[in-house]
Order: sequence, then structure tokens, then C-alpha cells
Amino acid sequence: MKQLAQYQDGRLELQEVPAPVPPPGGILVRTTYSVISPGTERMKVEQARMSLLQKAKARPDQVKKVIDTAKTLGWKAALQKVRNRLESPTPLGYSAAGIVVAVDELNARFHVGDRVACGGAECAFHAEMIAVPDLLATPIPEGVADSQAAYTTLASISMEAVRQSGARLGERVLVMGQGLVGLLATSLLKASGARVMSVDFVADRLQTSLAMGAERVVNPTQSKLEDEVRSWTGGHGVDAVLLCVGGKGRDAADSAISCLRDRGVMVIVGIYDAELSWKTAYMKDIQVRYSRSYGPGRYDPQYEWGGQDYPIGHVRWTENRNFEACLELMRTGQLDLKPVTTRRVGFGDVLEVYDQLESELGVVIEYCSAGFSRSDDEMLKSSPESPDRPKTKLQSSVETLDVIGAGNFARTMLLPHVKGKIALGTIVNATGLSARHVKEKFGFAQAETDSAKVFDHASAAVMIGTRHHLHAPLVLKSLQTGKQVFVEKPLCLTPEELAQIDTAMLESKGGVMVGFNRRFAPATVAMMEVLKTVSGSKTLAFHVNAGVLAPDHWYANVTESGGRVVGEACHFFDFACHVLGKPVKVTAQTVGRPKVPDSVTAQIEFSDGSSAQVIYSAEGDSAFPKETFRVFASGLVCECENFMKLSIFKQRKVTVKKFASKGHAEEMAAWLAFLKDGAAHPLPYEQARQSMRLTFAVLESIREGRSIDLR
Repeated sequence: MKQLAQYQDGRLELQEVPAPVPPPGGILVRTTYSVISPGTERMKVEQARMSLLQKAKARPDQVKKVIDTAKTLGWKAALQKVRNRLESPTPLGYSAAGIVVAVDELNARFHVGDRVACGGAECAFHAEMIAVPDLLATPIPEGVADSQAAYTTLASISMEAVRQSGARLGERVLVMGQGLVGLLATSLLKASGARVMSVDFVADRLQTSLAMGAERVVNPTQSKLEDEVRSWTGGHGVDAVLLCVGGKGRDAADSAISCLRDRGVMVIVGIYDAELSWKTAYMKDIQVRYSRSYGPGRYDPQYEWGGQDYPIGHVRWTENRNFEACLELMRTGQLDLKPVTTRRVGFGDVLEVYDQLESELGVVIEYCSAGFSRSDDEMLKSSPESPDRPKTKLQSSVETLDVIGAGNFARTMLLPHVKGKIALGTIVNATGLSARHVKEKFGFAQAETDSAKVFDHASAAVMIGTRHHLHAPLVLKSLQTGKQVFVEKPLCLTPEELAQIDTAMLESKGGVMVGFNRRFAPATVAMMEVLKTVSGSKTLAFHVNAGVLAPDHWYANVTESGGRVVGEACHFFDFACHVLGKPVKVTAQTVGRPKVPDSVTAQIEFSDGSSAQVIYSAEGDSAFPKETFRVFASGLVCECENFMKLSIFKQRKVTVKKFASKGHAEEMAAWLAFLKDGAAHPLPYEQARQSMRLTFAVLESIREGRSIDLR
């Protein structure tokens, strides 16, 4: 199938990519129409064409992330991550319509052949096929054409802004900015019984605004806005202002506040970084509201991808119910989209449009047009669920490596160390665009979006780099087909999953290696050589300054990540086991949530009398090193910072060694030596299993408030 791809150097391409598969509980849709969002997509294209310095100035938050990465992984790894980001294509589009061609078995709402409107910048791309979760799709009613329904997501943005304004029958609302979202808001306000004055600097847009229901229009270059508002409202000011503009500064916000009545409402709709004049806003006692995209549910993964709807008694208008309401207004003719549709273009000719978006409003992309014609039969044959789709099989050999899940971490820390050292077979990524990019960058034989394609091969090695909740199911499938598996940590999320893997290991000819890279770090290897020279029990103190977890980070979704202890702290419990041996008892506590702790202190006893204390904390200051540890032994102290600086204190002397790796390259080299050269397994399953058992015991100790015996 074809999909529109954008690169960070400004290039736009129509690329041939693998078709997606329905997400859990979702659907696969053959796109018939999609609509370009001129404001958002023009901004993305313009940002992509910025220089690196301009990008850095525009996104200081990203610069900070790069600096933080450099502190823990070194500048080489940090720059490689940046390079990967810049090289990776990104999708465009978030408002589309089409026909359902496949339905996940967990979905009971849709059927093959249904017409649906789809939304979401994570799925409703400008592409011939899109995979959409249940609550980001809505049936299209009879009487609404697909070309109209493709506007649904954009219209829902405007509808949510209208709802945030609280405008009621007869109230007067000022809509500043008559781009596509502003024009749709004007029409929806009119449909709700409000009276609308619209503002824009472009005369043609003001004429369109009148056609969309504005009672009065103002061009600030021709008349003073405040005077027009005063005349229109009898001196009171408007009840609400919708700021449908972009950029930053105080001019637009100041104008809006000056036009509001006492205790009026200002709703910020676009990507506008507002600066408010405190005195004016304070004296009028205005309310400032930000309208978050399509409505309640947006950016909530449990709602959008988990299918957990909000009860209507608690949340009347979710994003999906906004979709439905917009489609109903289209059906009744109250939302007329003809005035805002300024251009139609075939998908095959879409590239030329992006240089002219400034002069466009609604650009409708038509699929299966003269410029790009593929029959419905051809499209359906490309569906992953079609029995007629050809399947390419790789030779059964551990000389071939397949990869499932190659995000920025895998592309930066793992794949560069296997490229050119083993034949790369199939790359499976969630989206066809990313799968194609990784295929070309690293030289895979083929790209897919369905992991089932990997399990067609009788005997190959597989690397699993997906999000954590998929690790155990994919490891089990790999073992069932006799594969050698490398899986990023954690191995699994629950003791029950660990027991299933135990059973599968007994029955499989394959094997498992978990990505506990720190035991392979050069600093670790150097320290272990020194520790061999001393006898007796040892003491390890490991401090992890993990920092506060951003609420929108995927680790915050415990269903996917397993939480920070299972998802990340397992690294440090494994390190303790590697250094000190077999754990026999653990006592742990947390200062955070006992069910899903963000911080943990664990005291671990080992069979030879050694002990470890691991402190993993979400508190602290980011200026402090992220990972530091000390090992105390007979006549010896080893101290390490971020696995880059190792200080060895012995016989009243200190020896300092510096390194530049946390072990990712070394663990890949060791695993490849096992696969290709018959070397010993670098991390036997029993050791990885032991580290996971310790991790689960830490959580059990926190929940039950007691020590857990591991013998």
C-alpha cells in the first residue's frame, strides 16, 4: 500500500509500505478519503525544513532530553538517537473515512463493509490502509458521503472548543481566526443557536465565514475590532472568544480579553502559546480554557487504545460521541462542508499540495482516483488477513535474525551492533512506514506489520523490542517454534507469565536471552576481574536517580509497562545477582504507591552472606548522576558512575578507568557469538529467571509488608 511520509529535512514522499493489521479490539480500514489539516500539517512541514539550530530553539524540551541522554549514555549514543529521529519518516494526517476490511476478534461493534469515519494522529494517516482502535472510529450514517465524513475529526476539534466555551442560545461569540477549524467552529456555533462574529485578516476567508453562519465579520486592518464588538454587543462585550490561531505572544490574547464581557470565557483552540495581560484579565475575572483536541478521551491510552469508554452519566461528550454528533449535523445539513472545501486531489498527486497549504482551507484527498488507481480487489488482497496474500519464507537457520519492534532504542542501541554481522530477515513494526524505514536503514530482507509473519519460519533467531506487555506472549510464540530469542528487559510482567515461560523452555529447542545489558558493560567486566582477586562476602550499594515520570510517558501506562520496578528497576536487581550470586531473601519498601511503586528501596541477602541495597528513586535532582554504585570487599572498594567512570580503591591507592558503553554492543556481540560460532550462552535462562523472580519478590514484599524468602 502507499502512505505519505515526511522527513525531518522537509522531504515528502509517497512510499510503498506494508499494510497494517487491526490493533487489539480495532479495525482495518481501506481509506476512501482523508482531509489535510492546513494549520497543523503546514506547521509540521515548516518545522521539518528548519535548520538544526532552529529546531533546537523551537523545541528546548527535546534539547534537554538529548543532554540527559548524553549524561547517562555518552554523547555518541545521544547523537545517534538524534540522528535516528532525524532520519526516521513520520506520518501525516489524522482525519479520514473509509470502509472496514478486517475486524479484530475482540471487536463487536464493526463488521467488514461498514463505512466509518476515523481520527487520530497515531493511526488515521494519509494512507491507503489504516489500522484504527475501536473508539477512534464511528459508523457513517446514511446520507453522509465519505468525502464529508473525512472531516469528522477536524469538525470534532471545533465542536469541543464550542463545548468548552459554554455558549448558549442567543449568546454572542467571537471567533478569532477563520482557518479551517475556526470556520467549522463558526458553523457549529450557528447550529447551536449562538450569534457569531468572526475575525480574520484574509478577505476570502471572511466571505466563507458568512457562508458558514457568521452574523458579522471583521478585518482588523480595516476597522478596529474592539469598536466593532462594542457596537455589536451594546457595549457589553462578547460572552466568549474562541482563539483559533497559532503562534505565540500577547497580541491575540489581549484583543480577545478586551472584547470579552465581565466574567467572559476565552477558549484557546489552536497551538497558541498565550501571554496574558494580568491586570485586564484579572479585573474582568475571565475564565481561560484550553480545548484539548477532539474531546475527553484524547491522549488517554486506556480510552483510545484500551477501548475503555467513559460512562455517559459522568462524561456526556467523549471524543467518540463528538464524532457521532458531527456526523449527525452533516446528515441533517446543519454542517455544510462545501464552502470550506477549496481543493480535491488524488492521492497520487498529493505532494504538490503541501507547498500551497497557506492558500487552502479544506483539502480533500481522494483515494482510488485517476492519479492513483488500484481496484478494491487489489486493495483487499494486500490486507494482512487475506488468504491470497503471498508469504515469503526465510531459510530455517540461526544465521538469520528477525526483529519484532524496532523503536528508537532498538535502532540506536541494538541494531547498529548486528548490522552486517548476521543476515537480517523480517522487520516487524507497528506501522508500515516505520517498518519500511528500518528495513532500508539496516538491510532487512522484508518489512511487515504482523508479527505472525516471523513465526512462519521454522528455525530462525528473533529479537523482541516491543513494549513490555508483548514480551511474554512473543517469547512464548518464539519458543513454540524453536527459536533463539533475545528479548529486551523485562522478560515478562507477572509471576504467572514467568511460569508459562518456564514450561515453554522445558519443551522448546530454542532459548531465551534477556537484555540485561549492564552485566556486559566494560566497567562491569573490569570490576569483576578485580573482585576475583578477593575472597569473602561483599556488599553492594546501588543508587538510581530515576527522576519523576512524566504523566504522558508510556511507562505510566502500567498495563503496557508493568510499572517502573518491573519495567526498569529489574536491571539493577539483575546487576546485583550478577555481582553477588544467588539471592535468598529480600525486604523492600516504597515511599510511593504500594500497588505500583515509582520508588523502591530493597535490601537483598545472598547465599554466600553478601548483601545488596538497591535504591531506585523517582525523587532527587536531575543534576545528580542517574546510576551510581559501590562494592565493598575485603581490602577493596569499587565505585562507578553511569558505567562510564570506575574508581578502584585498593592499598590506599585509587585507580580510575573510563568507559563509553553500558554494555549494549557487548551483549549483542556475545549473543551473536552464541548464535553463529557456538560460544556458550552469554546469559543462561536460569540467571535471567532468577533476576525476574527477585523483581517480583520485591513487589510482593512491598505489598505484604514482610521479607520474602527466595530459597
